Formats: sequence, C-alpha cells, structure tokens
Amino acid sequence: MTDKIDYSEQLKRLEAGDIDKIVVKPEQFMDFQSSFMNYDKRKRIIGTADQGGVVTYIFERDDQRNDS
Repeated sequence: MTDKIDYSEQLKRLEAGDIDKIVVKPEQFMDFQSSFMNYDKRKRIIGTADQGGVVTYIFERDDQRNDS
C-alpha cells in the first residue's frame, strides 16, 4: 500500500513555484479532486489529460497568459 499524497500541500507548493506540476494518476484522482475543490485558487490550475487517464496540472501565472 502506498502513502497518500497530501494534495493540499502539493497545490500550495505548485502555487509557490516550488514544483512545476502535479501528475495525477486515475487511482489518485478522487483524493486530488477533494483537495482541488477546496483550493481557493483552483481557477488558476490548468490540467492537461494524457493517455491512460493521467492528468498533469500546472499553475497559471500572470506572466504565462497571452493577453496581448
């Protein structure tokens, strides 16, 4: 059995720039979703689906937006 990942902490680290991305496998999604829905800046988190149901999440920073 694997240890549960603290996705609340991972989301904070993602926002702070300590990590570049969070990779969530299908079996981890429900744990991630709970933390994600309670995260106050979730609208800045962008997920990209990969093959096999894996989703990679990044934090959108103002300097990444294409608002020119």
